Amino acid sequence: MTRLSPVPYEEWDDEALRPLTGGRKVPPSNVLGLLLHHPELARSFLTFSAHLLARNSLPERTRELAILRVAWRRGCGYEWAQHVLIGRRAGVTDEDLDHVRTGARTLVNRAVDELETSSTLSDSTYAELARIWDERQLLDFVFTVGAYGMLAAVLNTFEVEPDAGPDDEGHGPARSQE
Repeated sequence: MTRLSPVPYEEWDDEALRPLTGGRKVPPSNVLGLLLHHPELARSFLTFSAHLLARNSLPERTRELAILRVAWRRGCGYEWAQHVLIGRRAGVTDEDLDHVRTGARTLVNRAVDELETSSTLSDSTYAELARIWDERQLLDFVFTVGAYGMLAAVLNTFEVEPDAGPDDEGHGPARSQE
């Protein structure tokens, strides 16, 4: 049971959603319904989110692998379910998902794990990333990991339930109920 029920769809503030939707009508979403409890915050956060999803300089598959690793580490079922779907459209495979789940020592997993653990990248990981990415991509990567970590905290805190629809066959992360 969610701690804060989403704002009912018929009460949505379309103007607050404009940074993400461009004014288009979007289907109901529990995360958007949650954010609409605070329209000013929703508008600001969705402006940032729109960059991370639509204008991010990282390859889409890489972006999704990073988000999935954050979701897995944080035990965020909502984020996991949504980004498995988005990731599949970006070329994420079953093998990739297994690597995310098991913490395989891929460069993206290592970088996410370092940022999540110590809020920085080691010199060696940074050097590896800097060999393949430009400055914009490095910034987009760190901001993507940080933003999705923050969003996972919000989704977990308010116990936002995944939206109805296909999921990852129940292989999402479990969150401890301490």
